[in-house]
Amino acid sequence: MIDVAREAGVALRTVSRVVNGDATVGEQLAQRIREAIDRLDYQPDERARQLRSGRTGTIGAAVRNIAIAHPVLREVEVAARAARLNVVAMSTDDDEDREREAVMSMCRRRMDGIIIEPIAEDHGYLQPEIDSGLAVVAFDRPAAGISVDTVLTDNRGGIVSAFEHLVRRGHRRIGYIGDDERIHTGRERADAFRDCVRGIGGPLDGAVHPGPIEPARIAAALAALRAVGATAVVTGNALTTIEVVRQFGPDFGSTALVGFDDFALSDLLRPGLTVVAQGDQKIGRTAIELFRSRLADRGRPVRTVTVPTTLIVRGSGEVAP
Repeated sequence: MIDVAREAGVALRTVSRVVNGDATVGEQLAQRIREAIDRLDYQPDERARQLRSGRTGTIGAAVRNIAIAHPVLREVEVAARAARLNVVAMSTDDDEDREREAVMSMCRRRMDGIIIEPIAEDHGYLQPEIDSGLAVVAFDRPAAGISVDTVLTDNRGGIVSAFEHLVRRGHRRIGYIGDDERIHTGRERADAFRDCVRGIGGPLDGAVHPGPIEPARIAAALAALRAVGATAVVTGNALTTIEVVRQFGPDFGSTALVGFDDFALSDLLRPGLTVVAQGDQKIGRTAIELFRSRLADRGRPVRTVTVPTTLIVRGSGEVAP
């Protein structure tokens, strides 16, 4: 802050007021200070602020199971606990601004590192933190604009196994309903499906339906697949699968269905849901292993680990055309 004050030509107290959001500082002066902060790449140290104020700005929440709907986070937590590490989790809701806000909040609190499920198109803002010693591991999707340790799922292999499973059962008109293609996994899975259709010389028109996971959008996608005579559907993730099953209603089981991601109760459906299961335990444990290795040797080469998927046959993917 002394450096910022010198750069901006103001008193230290004035910098402190701007950093702490004091609205009584004139806008011209505040802008000058913000520009100096940007030039110097200054980040407030939340720990120092907490010592002065006696408050942390955080709330502890001990609930039954925050990770119950996020199996990889559950495995990260289990592996972290075994390594005597504590996990503080924040949700980004697939929103770039929310992601940056959450990540930079963690950086200001000087955590040892961050395990991130990336959503933004550019994570270059983390480079100064990495240069200062922050350990970062990405999982499920690669982080853009920075080179960090990463754990990925074999998205292409999973889609190929689902598609080939349906083809072996006689299906030739197979449709795909997936996540938004701005997301890495949504894009990879949709592209892999398109390649599968081309591989058997099938028509792509009306077969591939990526987009937001919204009931109206998925209902329209199912209607479009029925219109082109699709006899089987591959879904791109668990939330999409659940919405597709809801849309099928009493007709569930009349069309072959293979979902990407396993989830609780999928084996209790009738027929049971055939899925491409990600190696959640392997992903979580690998993320912690990479994190600990980075803490031990910050100069070691960056690693990317791809975890294979498993096709679990339960009945819905075996419905005949």
